[in-house]
Amino acid sequence: MKRVAVALAFFVALIGLWELAVRSGRWSAVLLPSPLYVAEYLWAALLDGTLLESAWVTLKRLLIGYVAGVLIGLPLGLLTSMSQTLEDTVGAMALGLQTLPSVCWVPLALVWFGQTESAMLFVVIMGTVWSVIIATDYGARSIPPIYARAARTMGSEGMHKWTRVILPASLPFLVTGMKQGWAFAWRSLMAAEIYVTILTGFGLGHLLHYGRELNAMDQVIGVMIVIVLIGLLADRLLFSPWERFLHSRWGTNVKAS
Repeated sequence: MKRVAVALAFFVALIGLWELAVRSGRWSAVLLPSPLYVAEYLWAALLDGTLLESAWVTLKRLLIGYVAGVLIGLPLGLLTSMSQTLEDTVGAMALGLQTLPSVCWVPLALVWFGQTESAMLFVVIMGTVWSVIIATDYGARSIPPIYARAARTMGSEGMHKWTRVILPASLPFLVTGMKQGWAFAWRSLMAAEIYVTILTGFGLGHLLHYGRELNAMDQVIGVMIVIVLIGLLADRLLFSPWERFLHSRWGTNVKAS
């Protein structure tokens, strides 16, 4: 409860500073709308269904692309950790491409797939898969060698050792990598939705784009707040509990509970 109270007090203080900045008159109301106007937009968008529909379209694209990225990155990361040659090739490529801004994949996606859902999914997958490869590789290589030696002593070899010993022991690192991949997937999808206009569904990125085109900063800021809230909820409800559990399970938690 104390942590919740501190968090609420912090956000209330931020809103207060925001309102003070608006009232100072140094910024035009067009450029920096009042928190009240942003709240009015969010309420109206909720009532007419625009916000919920856009959030659902975005989350559906995000989940499909993210799951595909994890399914590709997980085995590649395990293979990379098993071979120094793959580490020097696939691992180096993953490290380099992870630093590439997600928006850089958009022109390539448009040329290859056009204004389609496939272009959206391609950008999300490219934003996810490299983080998962790096996290899986690092997690498998960070396991104490005694685990593998003990497994061999008990007759565990080949895929059995990797699926029953190496992979479970690297799960704390994998969850951290998957959380990082989720964040990159979010950024990638927002870039794709802003630049790729399709008729199969308008997501939160499209609302951002149209808000900018119409100089509706209450819409832009409101959608940004929604994106932040969805990201925080995903972290608190999905990733953080699993991360704490797995670190505690494998004794890798460095913070006192």
